[in-house]
Amino acid sequence: MNGYVDLQVNGYAGIDFNTESLTGEQLHQACQALERDGVQGILATLITDDISALQRKIARIVQIREQDPLVHDMIWGLHIEGPFISPEPGYIGAHPACFARPADCGLMDQLLQAGDGLIRLVTLAPEMDPSCEVTQFLSRQNILVAAGHSNASRDQLSAAIDAGLNLFTHLGNGCPQSLPRHDNIIQRALSLSDRLWISVIADGAHLPFFVLENFLRQTGAEKIIVVTDAISAAGCGPGRFQLGDRWVNVGEDGVPRADDHSHLVGSGTTMPQMARNLTSQLRLPLETVEALTKWNPRELLHGIPA
Repeated sequence: MNGYVDLQVNGYAGIDFNTESLTGEQLHQACQALERDGVQGILATLITDDISALQRKIARIVQIREQDPLVHDMIWGLHIEGPFISPEPGYIGAHPACFARPADCGLMDQLLQAGDGLIRLVTLAPEMDPSCEVTQFLSRQNILVAAGHSNASRDQLSAAIDAGLNLFTHLGNGCPQSLPRHDNIIQRALSLSDRLWISVIADGAHLPFFVLENFLRQTGAEKIIVVTDAISAAGCGPGRFQLGDRWVNVGEDGVPRADDHSHLVGSGTTMPQMARNLTSQLRLPLETVEALTKWNPRELLHGIPA
C-alpha cells in the first residue's frame, strides 16, 4: 500500500489523542478510520501541556501501540508540538499559553524517556531555544525538529537550521492574523526555504488556495508537505469536539474554531479531502499531489517507519 502519510494528527473520527482518558479501543477506532481513508502512516500529535501531563499522554499512546498491531502499523511515531513555543498572542494559536515555556534539555529528555524511542518530530519556536541547545540535542538523536508557533527572527531561524532544524510547521498559521507587511515570520521562512521543508494545511481555511499556490511557486513542490493538523472533528462534520481539556465548535463549513471565532483550532479535513483540493483548486497533476501527501513526508522521515 502506498497511502497517505500525515505528520500532524491530533485526533480523528471523534477520537481525541490529547486526552489522558484515551483508551485502546478509541485509538484503534481512530486508526481504523484513518486506514479506511487511505492513510498508511501518521505521527500522532500531542500539543502543549504541563510536562507531567505530556509524559502521561505520551506513555499512554506508547503503551497502546505496543499492544495493538493496527495502531502499531498506523502510528509511525509521535509529533510533540510544544511546549517550547511562543506564548505571545497569535503565535500561541490554540495552545494553552500558561504551559508555553523556554526550551530545556532536561525537560525535553523527560518527554523522550516517556516516548521510549517513538518521538520522531518536535515543533518548537527557535526564539524559545536561543542557544539552539534543544535543537542540537534532538538532532543528535536523529529526531526531526520543526519551527512553529514562532516569531523567530531570520537570524534565529538560520541559526536553528545550522543546528539541525528541518521543517517549518503549518506555515501561515500559528501566527497573528495581522503581521508586519514585509519582515514577518512567513517571509522569513520562505526566504530560507532552500534549506527548510515547509508543511501546510490544504483545507482552504488555514491558507487560501492562492496563498498555497504562491508557497509552491516559491519553494517548489519538492520541499512542501501537506499535513491535516486533524483534531477529533476530522471526517465528522458539524458539531462540538474535544481537543485536550477544551471543546471546539465545528460549523457547517467543517472548520473548527474557537468559541470567539478569533482563531482556528486544528482541522476537520481529512487527507483525501485535501488531496482533492489540490487537484480541483490548484489544478495540480496527480504526481505532484502524491508527492505532497505521500512521498515528501516519507522522504523527510527517511522512508523508514519507527
